Amino acid sequence: MVLANLSPAVRQYLLVTGNYWAFTLTDGALRMLVVLHFYSLGYSGLSIAMLFLFYEIFGVITNLVGGWLGARIGLNKTMNIGLFLQIIALSMLLLPAEYLIVPWVMTAQALSGIAKDLNKMSAKSSIKMLVSSEAQGTLFKWVALLTGSKNALKGLGFFIGGLLLSLFGFQLAIMSMAVMLSLVWLLSLIKLKQDLGKSSAKPKFNEMLSKSRAINILSAARMLLFGARDVWFVIALPLFLASQLGWDHWTVGGFLALWVIGYGGVQSIAPLLLGNSKIPDGKTVTIWALLLCAIPGLIAIALTANWQVELALLGGLLLFGAVFAVNSSVHSYLIVSYAKSDGVSMDVGFYYMANAMGRLLGTVLSGWLYQSAGLITCLWVSSAMLVVTVFISSTLPKAKHA
Repeated sequence: MVLANLSPAVRQYLLVTGNYWAFTLTDGALRMLVVLHFYSLGYSGLSIAMLFLFYEIFGVITNLVGGWLGARIGLNKTMNIGLFLQIIALSMLLLPAEYLIVPWVMTAQALSGIAKDLNKMSAKSSIKMLVSSEAQGTLFKWVALLTGSKNALKGLGFFIGGLLLSLFGFQLAIMSMAVMLSLVWLLSLIKLKQDLGKSSAKPKFNEMLSKSRAINILSAARMLLFGARDVWFVIALPLFLASQLGWDHWTVGGFLALWVIGYGGVQSIAPLLLGNSKIPDGKTVTIWALLLCAIPGLIAIALTANWQVELALLGGLLLFGAVFAVNSSVHSYLIVSYAKSDGVSMDVGFYYMANAMGRLLGTVLSGWLYQSAGLITCLWVSSAMLVVTVFISSTLPKAKHA
């Protein structure tokens, strides 16, 4: 009855968000399953990173092309395409272990990367259509809530991935997720009918690149920000916890799940932390990026000195997550605020293409650097990337509009 009282546009957005949440659970669980399962099979850090190479590469392509596609056919259709591709990707991993060779797993991850970014682009773009351009405070709160809840659910997905792998094994875990997401996809086909976010004019393919200086600068900062996170978080950290600290699959998955859930929680309350009356601008992201710079370096110093290694790593990770969460939340608000309303998905897609490039860079470096030089080197590279992020962010507009 409550849904029936809402406007059609809001009902459609809530359905898109629900789809996004369901997808996010499977995406987080799948990543943890792949990392831990293939590590247990004897894969090196770099080999595991390579399994995600196509996931990140196709994420770059999908955000760029998906934004253009969403503006032409509507965001609901791109959402349903993403859900279907994720079901195919999960199904590809149901083969017996001896058939899960690296090229096959990389192909499945490529489909998953396409699916993930179609879903993200659709959900993030939709919110622009529901908030007046004068209500920037409301826009910041809505974006923060969407972004934070998504990451909290991704963290829950990490937990579910580690739990399912420990209890049921790789194949049964994958099968259960494929069945669940198939039900969500069927519901989505029935309920999502409007062409939310469809541009009034058919954008040309050569118009995909952003012409906004503010969006280009913000995109460059986003790429380095997420590269700095993933260079030590996605591959190096879970392998270090398992190999050096002796944590089992359940403990690694559970801890990283709690970290991402807490990270998402901080993202959700970022407007409160900054002051509900404050509208973020370029100065805001510069200050928060500056606060983030020193944390990986301080962790690296503690590890080099062999000082309370577990405490320093986990405490530093919690502090890094909290400060990074505010950075990410403000970034997510600014791109939606900067984007033009007509064909919003093109600007949002371009921005998240840069986000995917940062993840790609961070993932490859994480596996390579950890294998060749260890976690401490990953942390120093993270700090260096964050210093560059500060300089780039300092050139953003100091007012809320581009």
